[in-house]
Amino acid sequence: MLPAAAEEFLSWLAVEKGRSANTLAAYRRDLRAYGEFVHGRGVALAEVTEPLIEDYLAFLRAADRAPSSVNRALVAVRSLHRFLLDEGYASSDPAGDVGGPRVPQGLPKALPESDIERLLAAVVSDDAVSRRDRAILEVLYGTGARISEVVGLSLTDVDLESGLLRVFGKGAKERVVPLGRPAGEALAAWLSGSGRGALSPERWARRGDAEAVFLNARGGRLSRQGAWAIVRKYGDTAGLRGRLTPHVLRHSCATHMLDHGADIRAVQELLGHASVSTTQVYTKVSAERLRQVYEAAHPRATADAGRGGVASG
Repeated sequence: MLPAAAEEFLSWLAVEKGRSANTLAAYRRDLRAYGEFVHGRGVALAEVTEPLIEDYLAFLRAADRAPSSVNRALVAVRSLHRFLLDEGYASSDPAGDVGGPRVPQGLPKALPESDIERLLAAVVSDDAVSRRDRAILEVLYGTGARISEVVGLSLTDVDLESGLLRVFGKGAKERVVPLGRPAGEALAAWLSGSGRGALSPERWARRGDAEAVFLNARGGRLSRQGAWAIVRKYGDTAGLRGRLTPHVLRHSCATHMLDHGADIRAVQELLGHASVSTTQVYTKVSAERLRQVYEAAHPRATADAGRGGVASG
């Protein structure tokens, strides 16, 4: 059970900051674990010191928690103690100067373009469900949108004539993204009477379902989990088992655009990244691919290449 001040902090995050239910649940888990640790030391939240927080981070690391997990816990702890100070529950902020572990930045796992083509060709039927599935795959790869953004689309967000989609990203931030021709054609086929119309019920259970672009087999708005299952299904069909997720399609979209000369600022805007530094990781992917091609193709790329083949003169 959390202390009253921590519960007040969570209420503040929900009401004043508009944090999502998933975010609040993650904060609650992290703060519950932190509260148990502090209680075990016989200390009240208002009496926590910086060394105690350092001890808590060491405790998490000793439990083999990943650096990203430790950092997430530290964010929750920092936010809580800042709130306690601002609201007068504490006279100082013991977490302000505590540093977290460095999190290694991994490279996104973009698929080769040939794998993407095989995936998109895996939808072979033309019934309503297949039209929906084809449109989802084409839109995910064609726009680089997040899976939550795609299932959140409403009919008023689609402008097929102009080839544009309006999506709502993190923090409900709105952006407009272009639809390529294959994605636009797949979406038009799905939105036809023999596509979405075939799955539309005679009576809508919820108003949000009637406005949804993508429907499930029961005529309700397709969930994030449902769309995830669709991606996994066709990934398995295309021989990409274990290598494909919706986010991999987003990574692949960005990487392939940069491979073909797209400006990084344009890719940043397409993906909805707040900072171009987030997008720059994709330039590292392209550079890594260039290195691999170079080492495979250049006769003097490896340490042993050409050894003894050039005489000194």
